Amino acid sequence: MFTLILRRFLIAIPTLFLVSLFVFALQRALPGDPFLVIAGEERDPEVIARLREIYRMDDPIFVQFFAWLGQVVQGDFGRSLRTGEPVLNLILQKLPVTIQLATASILVAICIGIPIGILAARRKGTIVDYSASAVALSGLSIPNFWFGIMLILLVSVHLKWLPASGYESIFEHPWEAIKRLIMPAFVLGNGLAAFLMRHTRSAMLEVLRSDYVRTARAKGLDEDTVVHRHALRNALVPIITLTTLLFGELLAGAVLTEQVFTIPGFGKLIVDAVFNRDYGVVQGVVLCTAIGFILMNLIADILYILVNPRLRTG
Repeated sequence: MFTLILRRFLIAIPTLFLVSLFVFALQRALPGDPFLVIAGEERDPEVIARLREIYRMDDPIFVQFFAWLGQVVQGDFGRSLRTGEPVLNLILQKLPVTIQLATASILVAICIGIPIGILAARRKGTIVDYSASAVALSGLSIPNFWFGIMLILLVSVHLKWLPASGYESIFEHPWEAIKRLIMPAFVLGNGLAAFLMRHTRSAMLEVLRSDYVRTARAKGLDEDTVVHRHALRNALVPIITLTTLLFGELLAGAVLTEQVFTIPGFGKLIVDAVFNRDYGVVQGVVLCTAIGFILMNLIADILYILVNPRLRTG
C-alpha cells in the first residue's frame, strides 16, 4: 500500500508541473490586457507600466512561470489581479462550498444509480430493464439549468417546501445547509446517476456471466447472495473508477447549477477569473483541481485493493 501511494505521488509531480505550464502558457496567449481594466478609465501609461512591473509581466514567460512556481512551492499562490486578495484565501473560501455540493451530489448519484443498475442487470430484457434505461437516458438528456429552474418553481415557489437558493455551511447550520443542498444535489446527482446506472448495469451483466457466479448458483446459493456477495464486489472496480472521476469533475465546478442556485463555489470563481483575465486565480484553481483529480485516482486505487483482495498481491 505504501509503495502504491509513493508511486502515485512520484507520478503526480511531473503531472502537476505539465498542467501548470500548459495553463500558464495558454493564458498568456489569450488576447486582451487585464491591466487596461485595472488601470481605470484614464488608462495612464505610467500606471499600466508600473502594474506590469509589479506583476513581472514584462519578463520572459519562462521567467514568469518559474517565479510563480517557486512561490507555489512555498505555499504562496500569488494575488488576484482584480482584487489584490491572496489567491489561496479565495480558494480556501470557495473550495469547501464545492466539496459540500459535490459530496451531496455524488451520494445522491450512488443511491440512485447503483441500485437501479443492479436491478436492471438482474431483470435484463424485461420492462424493468427498459424502464431503467429510459430513466437513465432522460437523466442524461435533461439540461441541469432547466431542471434546476423547474425544481425551484415547483418545490420552492409553489409548494414552499425548500429555500430556492443560497448556501449555508454544514458545520455551522446543519439543518439549513441540508435544506439548501437538497435541490442542487438532486439536480447534479440525477445526471451522474444516469452514468452510474449504465456502467453498473454493464459491469453486473459481465460479471453475472462469469464461471464463478454460475458455480455459486450451482451450489444452491440464493440469488440475492450471488448478486450482492459475489457478483457486485467484482463489478465495483469500474464503478469506483467512474465515481471518483465524476467526483473530480464536480470539484472542477458545476458552473450552471451553482449559478441557478446562487451557490458561491469553485465553478463561478474560475469562470469569473477567466473572463477577467485574472491569471493568478485561474492558475491556482486549475492547480488545485489537478491535485483533486490525482487524489481521487489515488483513493480509487486504494478502494480497488479493499474491495477486491486479489489485487493486493499485485
